Amino acid sequence: MRRPSAIPASAPPVETDDVHEAEQERVGRRGVGASEGGIAPEAAVSSGADDGGAGPIPLGRRTGDPSVEDDAAGAGGGTPLTARDLWQASRARRRALRSEIRRFTQRSRRRRIGWIVGAALALLVVGGSVGAAYSPLFAVRTITVEGTGALKPGDVQKALADQLGRPLALVDPSAVKAALVRFPLIETYRLEAHPPHDLVVRIVERTPVGAVAQKDGRFTVVDVAGVVLSTAEQRPAGYALIETPDGTGTPAFAAVGTALRSLPAELRAQVDTATASTPDDIVLQLAGGAKIVWGSADQSAEKTLALQALMKANPAATSYDVSSPGVGVVG
Repeated sequence: MRRPSAIPASAPPVETDDVHEAEQERVGRRGVGASEGGIAPEAAVSSGADDGGAGPIPLGRRTGDPSVEDDAAGAGGGTPLTARDLWQASRARRRALRSEIRRFTQRSRRRRIGWIVGAALALLVVGGSVGAAYSPLFAVRTITVEGTGALKPGDVQKALADQLGRPLALVDPSAVKAALVRFPLIETYRLEAHPPHDLVVRIVERTPVGAVAQKDGRFTVVDVAGVVLSTAEQRPAGYALIETPDGTGTPAFAAVGTALRSLPAELRAQVDTATASTPDDIVLQLAGGAKIVWGSADQSAEKTLALQALMKANPAATSYDVSSPGVGVVG
């Protein structure tokens, strides 16, 4: 009995290049042998095709079919990817992602750019305006005084001459107050800047309400607050002589001053004396001899209207009682 032959061990894998070279040698040897035996090399090579076209195609030969050549190339294993290839692919992916993000955020970016441009323009305008306001371009060149009566505007302008040349925004209110406080006739004032070069001073003068006799025999003209406006050796004409206990600065004097100030200028000039021992018993004596019982300083505007109506209706009366303005009494 014959012993079975041993199973041959599997051959180790052969590299593609080695198989290619071995096949070429084999084909070459077959071609040489065939030529010696009278068979053409082309017939030996194409013998598989004569059997029906199912024969194997030798490796390393070009068949003219790109798909077959690609499969043959792939069978040998592709070139392995390197770190540079991975880096380039990752970089291309990041670029594509950034492009998509820019496309989807285009509207918000335009809106943000608009806000930034608007804010920059606003800051530029504000900064330029502030810089121009504090520059010599808006320096004071003229000072206009309004609202004066007894005061001379030229005197006020001369007192404020040190403000000429200053930027309107840097006019010193303290210096202006120190200059105007020397004018006792000024009760209040207001500064107005009229760019580019005009400073306007609006003055409200004190209203003199009467004269007060001093202990030295002189007379001072005062306003409702008792501020001395002028002093004269003789009693000034056109002012009522105010007689109250303890002089100015008392409630009785303030009440008399309020009553006199509520009268029209032409009627106030007709009052010869104004007396009061308390704030509630004011009596005005007219230069023609008529007496006016005023009472307190409350409702002085209504009392003035009532007095004018009574005097118009009864010009020859010797007394008028308007202490209750709703019920006037003529005597």
